[in-house]
Amino acid sequence: MPHAAARSLRAGHSRTVLMPAPAIPAGPLYSAFLSEVQGALGRLDYTVVQYGSVGLEGDEAARAWAELRPVAVLVPGSGCGPRGVAILKRSGARAVVTLGPERVEGAHALLMDHEAVGRCAAAHLYERGRRRIGVVVPAEPGLEPCSRPRVAGARQALRGTGATVTEVPLAYTEQSAARLAAHWPGLDAVFAYNDEYAMLLMRALQDEGLCIPEDVAVIGADDLMLGRLLRPRLSTVRIELPSGRYLAALVDRVVRETGGEPEVHRVLDVSVVPRDST
Repeated sequence: MPHAAARSLRAGHSRTVLMPAPAIPAGPLYSAFLSEVQGALGRLDYTVVQYGSVGLEGDEAARAWAELRPVAVLVPGSGCGPRGVAILKRSGARAVVTLGPERVEGAHALLMDHEAVGRCAAAHLYERGRRRIGVVVPAEPGLEPCSRPRVAGARQALRGTGATVTEVPLAYTEQSAARLAAHWPGLDAVFAYNDEYAMLLMRALQDEGLCIPEDVAVIGADDLMLGRLLRPRLSTVRIELPSGRYLAALVDRVVRETGGEPEVHRVLDVSVVPRDST
């Protein structure tokens, strides 16, 4: 069997790509993307290591990752700042790539425009004649980097139209959805953050006797299979993430061609999939 340490000495660097676990539960769409990335990196002869760093944040997390001496680190969300990027580079990491809504100084970035998701959903609801539109804000910690831009995007889409946007806090539990539905604030439509929250809320509204979409139109995001099996079928915003091969090729190129300026790629495309719930 090839000796990993000997190969690293010969190449001058390791072949380990570190993927810290997201601080929040990864949904089906993101999980599938990460699996594709791992497969694509493996075919390029990299060893992918997933690192569970629950409780570690910022520079402390970066130091823990640096101890493993990876050649590249793929950082989900906002889990690493400029000092953390510098720590990783000093430890020998040739590629530090962040995946989130904002770039980090010194790192390559795949920017995911969550405002576009909110704009797309709100514009669809407005086109369907809805004027009192709610946007679900998940109560679970750690989702703010995705949820806040989606609210902002909905406000942008409806600015100057006369329609209102109301933030709707919701925890991902049946009890929370039932309480919200029992005291529904008179909204005629809701963008429910994603398909999972949309399905949870839609069932609670129906249990309270509200009809979908006659009383309340509901739209989610991610285009999950379960949404197509609901009755009424769930309208959604389809999110196109880059292929795993795209990210793997970026990592491989940066590892081999050191010294270039950090690259920024905008990689999230969105489109509405209208179905019965709106």
